[in-house]
Amino acid sequence: MSEATISTAGPDEVLMLFGPRDQHVRKLRRLFGVDITHRDGRVRVAGEESKVGAASRVIERLRVIAREKKELSIGDVETAATEEGAVIESGRPAARPSSETINIQHAGRKITPRTPGQAKYVDSIRTHDLTFATGPAGCGKTYLAVATAVEAYKAGEVRKIVLVRPAVEAGESLGFLPGDLRAKLNPYLRPLMDALGEMVDYDQARGLMEQDLIEIIPLAYMRGRTLNDAFIILDEAQNTTVAQMKMFLTRMGERSKMVVSGDATQLDLPRGVRSGLHDALYRLSGIDGVSVIRLGTHDIVRHRLVQAIVEAYEASERRDQPNDAPEKTNGSPKKRTDGSH
Repeated sequence: MSEATISTAGPDEVLMLFGPRDQHVRKLRRLFGVDITHRDGRVRVAGEESKVGAASRVIERLRVIAREKKELSIGDVETAATEEGAVIESGRPAARPSSETINIQHAGRKITPRTPGQAKYVDSIRTHDLTFATGPAGCGKTYLAVATAVEAYKAGEVRKIVLVRPAVEAGESLGFLPGDLRAKLNPYLRPLMDALGEMVDYDQARGLMEQDLIEIIPLAYMRGRTLNDAFIILDEAQNTTVAQMKMFLTRMGERSKMVVSGDATQLDLPRGVRSGLHDALYRLSGIDGVSVIRLGTHDIVRHRLVQAIVEAYEASERRDQPNDAPEKTNGSPKKRTDGSH
């Protein structure tokens, strides 16, 4: 264990070095794996000797930049860190340990992965620009993705959060439900809103939505967009078609992150229509930078009966399916497709 101290010129310099909501120093902690604190006009850096030395040199360099520019940006921090050997993928900080809690800064609340599978999922989201997650109901696919998105937004790592869900029951025309557009969309987007509501105060969430810093939209409204500096989550992805999935994935812009989650056992697509999630897992799982996490019944953290219910259904389905039956996708034999249906 090593330690270094750096004298500062005063509170204004400390504020610039640490950044809004401490986002600069938070990024340095993650990049170098060191502890950085401030007390009595001094910045203290503690950790492994080589990492302490690198982080200290970055802080000294940032002090010089701050004096010249009278401000510091995340870009300045990343550039200085890169010069000291920090690895930043697509403008992102190095991964935090999966065992670390998700700090959403909401009434002091922190969210911690409760199973090894969930820890691996959170770690994958933090270290990959595109993560696919499959698993049964109750294993935290949506909840942990939203929590990680809120954390990234509050840490200044992304500019906005976009939460997306297909509205398959209404054919995405949304014309058969009563009420205005908001009323028609509400049943489909409610699960995402519920998850968000546990992590952001209602008034704050409403203000962020009014500023388009948080969007909760149906999948059909993603067409034609390019999203930069965004954390984008597609929920219930098993109910996308191949064409919809391709459209969604190609919305990813610079410095953005995507999480695609779904439960392969809960398909609502018409019989014979191939799931876009199944197809994407088949086509993309070997691409560098794409992570696939498969959660199971052992990752379910809802009521104790949920795990037993899921296992009972899975056991029944295995008994009912002949051993020599071809693998099926929503009623049709699984086969490679070119994207048409």
